[in-house]
Amino acid sequence: MKKAISTLLAAGMCLAVLAGCGEPTSSDSALGTGMATENTDTAEGSAAPEDAAAADQFENKKLNIAVFEGGYGPDYWNEIVDRFEAAYPGVQVEMQISPSIGDVIRPQIVAGNVPDFIVMNDNDSTGLIASMIKEKGLMDLTDVFEGPGLDDDTLLKDQVNEGILETAKCQPYGDGKIYLAPFNSSPMGLVYNKTLFKEMGYEMPTTWDEFFALGDQAKKDGYALMTYAGIYPGYMESLLWPALASATGIDNTNDISSYVEGTYSTPEAMKVLENIARIGTDGYLLEGTAALNHTQSQTEMMLNKCLFIPNGNWMENEMAEAPRADGFEFGLWTAPVLQEGDQAYIMTSVEQFSIPANAKNPELAKEFLRFLYTEDSVRLFAEKANGIYALKDATELSKGLVSDGIYSMNAIYEHGTSMVFGFAALPEGCKVVPRDKVFKVLSDVMTGKMSAEEWAQGVEDSFKEVNSMTTQ
Repeated sequence: MKKAISTLLAAGMCLAVLAGCGEPTSSDSALGTGMATENTDTAEGSAAPEDAAAADQFENKKLNIAVFEGGYGPDYWNEIVDRFEAAYPGVQVEMQISPSIGDVIRPQIVAGNVPDFIVMNDNDSTGLIASMIKEKGLMDLTDVFEGPGLDDDTLLKDQVNEGILETAKCQPYGDGKIYLAPFNSSPMGLVYNKTLFKEMGYEMPTTWDEFFALGDQAKKDGYALMTYAGIYPGYMESLLWPALASATGIDNTNDISSYVEGTYSTPEAMKVLENIARIGTDGYLLEGTAALNHTQSQTEMMLNKCLFIPNGNWMENEMAEAPRADGFEFGLWTAPVLQEGDQAYIMTSVEQFSIPANAKNPELAKEFLRFLYTEDSVRLFAEKANGIYALKDATELSKGLVSDGIYSMNAIYEHGTSMVFGFAALPEGCKVVPRDKVFKVLSDVMTGKMSAEEWAQGVEDSFKEVNSMTTQ
């Protein structure tokens, strides 16, 4: 077996969003050029399924997988590949794993050497998966989720965390069919330093008014209220989508994800957009934020230059070696709501697995997907990668295996309701990318060069263009 062909061609490149990574970019074609305490011992190896005669059920025993190596590192993938081969004697897994896996496999796809299985998100910075979605280049995985798990007779769709499979993150065409399978699940919100809040006697803000009042006090104490990855503004989704869901209702936010005109500029939505603009124009934003990448902005926050940064619980893994203030302790808080008593929402990031439509070994790839959802795999991911699968039992299965910080940040769900946001697939040939109209203008919004009204209008115009394509 050729295990872990590690192609670290761009180790210095930013990692993908939701795994501690950079801002996604768009692409018109995937085939284009120039794209850039409980028992903590995990059992050694995993038994093959009882109904499987080793690997004899699969005519093709070679599986090619491509893995994005983000903040979770390679150890889990190296080990899970070993276990899969042990459970299915005769199977050989060839794995490519890289922080820039999209750029690595793009020319291979062009040449017809398509991976059988891909671990990579639809909002990856290379735009590869987004392009494959647009080109109908992914396989329908609905049958996998309509069937039982390998070590649990419960249908896989009933093992996944509620509300994930129904979103555009898994059903990009809104047709009831699953084309992307959920990997891990991470809460996203406002990351802060628990120690600093205790030392300063700060209370957690619930409303926007309280948020800005805290910012006023922070200014007096020598801190900015917030920063974000200025050159990768997609990280602001941790603040934007939950705040909009609270203000406009979750149904309206779902309509935003489907490009329904008028949904991004309702009176309630405008209040949220104006508040986000105010962070910059009223001096609550850390100076120099616009020029910072994800790790730079995260480091500034960890050095107590500011109180908050929109991010997810993966930040602990990604910044494990980064400098920080003495006694720094990760905390995670909800986006502000407009009025006391309004429902707070928590953005939940979901990374994804997929199988290309023209994969050479789709059946073995589907079996590998089922294997990843077993209890042994869930525990191994917690132990080796400090992460939690997007399965209902995963959090408790991971207790004592993930760090206290990761486990405790999941407690944010006690203060709000989980939501998953992902834009629906764009029609083929569509040139406008609404997500870009949401995030790529943020530096102008923060500096006052673009008003909240102009921001909203740009997004609404992109929705109109998308809809014009669907009616042609």
